Amino acid sequence: MSGFQTLFYKELLRFWKVSFQTVLAPVVTALLYLTIFGHALSGRVEVYPGVGYTSFLVPGLVMMSVLQNAFANSSSSLIQSKITGNLVFVLLPPIAHWEMFFAYVLASLVRGLCVGFGVFIVTIWFIPMSFSAPFYIIAFAILGSGILGTLGLIAGIWADKFDQLAAFQNFLIMPLTFLSGVFYSTHTLPPLWRAVSHLNPFFYMIDGFRYGFFGLSDVNPLVSLCIVGGFLAVLALIAVRLLASGYKLRH
Repeated sequence: MSGFQTLFYKELLRFWKVSFQTVLAPVVTALLYLTIFGHALSGRVEVYPGVGYTSFLVPGLVMMSVLQNAFANSSSSLIQSKITGNLVFVLLPPIAHWEMFFAYVLASLVRGLCVGFGVFIVTIWFIPMSFSAPFYIIAFAILGSGILGTLGLIAGIWADKFDQLAAFQNFLIMPLTFLSGVFYSTHTLPPLWRAVSHLNPFFYMIDGFRYGFFGLSDVNPLVSLCIVGGFLAVLALIAVRLLASGYKLRH
């Protein structure tokens, strides 16, 4: 396990050394979203009975920050190592592919949770929040950051340059995140678009996470938990297989 521990520690140091950029900046961005959307729509929109729009918005922003930063951590680490050429120092030591997987994904999970916790701490100064089902808050935060950390790992393996990684993020991660119900509830959509939204795996992460605060959701949280858990298992198998084969890493 020394290989895993060393690589995991290196990945933690990598984002913590520039925490002003990797942790503080996303917190400020989420606070701006809250200020703008909350000011524009607070008192005019009530998504759930007794839940104001600003309160509804907070869990979505927290989870969005968790997902985006978990993806950014593993994907940026791999692509930077490829471009600068220091990936060889990770590949030469006898580190098993599963050790590499867990080191990159767990470091992404830590960064995602740090940013999400920072966003939550900042926002509760303005909007008091309740905790209806803390288990679901923790479960979906961990599973969601694990999924995006794994997706970031896959994207980092596939991409050969920053342009390809940016395309992966801008045309896949960002649309799926923004169309997952961060800023709205899918039950307000027409039937066709509601059905389309339910094909988005990110929707179940946001919806289940929000259930933990209000006890209200568009989909049964147990169903969401099963879908999210299954999605993570599939992505993990793909990522481990890519690492084991050395695809675009050793060849």
